[in-house]
Amino acid sequence: MQHRIIVLGAGYTGAVAAGRLARRLRREDVALTLVNAEPDFVERVRMHQLAVGQELMPRPFREMFAGTGVELRQATVTGVDADRRTVTVTDAAGTTGELAYDTLVYALGSRWDTHGVPGAAEHAHEIASRPGALRLRERLAGLAAGEPVVVVGGGLTGLEAATEIAESRPDLDVSLVARGDLGDWLSPRGRRHLRKVFDGLGITVHERTPVTAVAAGHVTTDGGTLPAAVTLWTTGFAVHPIAKATTLESTGTGQIVVDGTMRSVSHPEVYAIGDAAMVEGPGGKPLRMSCASGVPTAWQAADAIAARLTGGKLPTTAPRYFNQCISLGRREGLIQYVTADDRSVRAALTGRLAARYKELVCKGAAWGVANPTLGLPTRRRPVLPGRATPAGAPAATPEATPDAPVDTAA
Repeated sequence: MQHRIIVLGAGYTGAVAAGRLARRLRREDVALTLVNAEPDFVERVRMHQLAVGQELMPRPFREMFAGTGVELRQATVTGVDADRRTVTVTDAAGTTGELAYDTLVYALGSRWDTHGVPGAAEHAHEIASRPGALRLRERLAGLAAGEPVVVVGGGLTGLEAATEIAESRPDLDVSLVARGDLGDWLSPRGRRHLRKVFDGLGITVHERTPVTAVAAGHVTTDGGTLPAAVTLWTTGFAVHPIAKATTLESTGTGQIVVDGTMRSVSHPEVYAIGDAAMVEGPGGKPLRMSCASGVPTAWQAADAIAARLTGGKLPTTAPRYFNQCISLGRREGLIQYVTADDRSVRAALTGRLAARYKELVCKGAAWGVANPTLGLPTRRRPVLPGRATPAGAPAATPEATPDAPVDTAA
């Protein structure tokens, strides 16, 4: 009987996990299903480029996973019953169905977060999704010269969006509103370069200025109002709400609590990766929501699932950080080197070389989705007798599926 593995969500983490599992396990032993609402892979790290009118390369999943054994189910996930081991999905035609699993990989990720600021959900744009980026694209294309665009949020997404808009539409009046100082987490060299680029692009920066409300034509701050023909909201991300509605142990923010192998601490047949998981990094510090955090958790989960099913050795490499890559338009960039726990160090790469570096990182991330074992040779291993859970059987426990110290290296 095949072991049924369902992966929910095909962003960077879900797509990588599905592809890596397909290369680790024999097809005759597993039924591997990837559930996603869209038929194509979305390069989320490029949504600011899409928003200003740049065309992105289409990456259909059916081509990406052709011949791998991954079955794509195009549908929206509407519910998870972690006790019954079922997932409820609704397809494009509105038909609702139920999928049963033996192992679940939860990778539904995150969406934009308005933090409850009045008017933000109704009047602001977001680029956390492709539909959001396309809506912003249409709105920006309709703006006349001199109209004001306000980017709210001074994090990585806000910096990239503000510079991309200002570079592509120098005729617009672009400003960025930040709760703290501009780039206050960066090294002195990084902050200097950031200000230089913002000044060169004519971006007005409002620092230490919390936004308290958003309206159709302006934003309200602690110090007054700012005119805004378009408001772009980039103040952070919130996890998909489905996990919070299940019996899975989760945090107050809705992230699933996992162990070092990305396995749910309450339901051992469930793994959570990427933004959906509360993962401890170096020093016990939670990993931030990002592609840089998510992909290593996808590797970890896929390898752990394969190890437990085939009698292999569990992965022990903990996720860590090396740098933060920031595009500042198409001609400028900033690579801020960081400690393992994501604290900036003095070293930073700037300018055109940094822009090329960031572009290589983006291309590499997309390549890694189609090549989840990073081009290394792999061997599909058989699922051991007793490791695959038959339909209707009770949930496996750590005692029922011991971790044997056998190597599963590619």
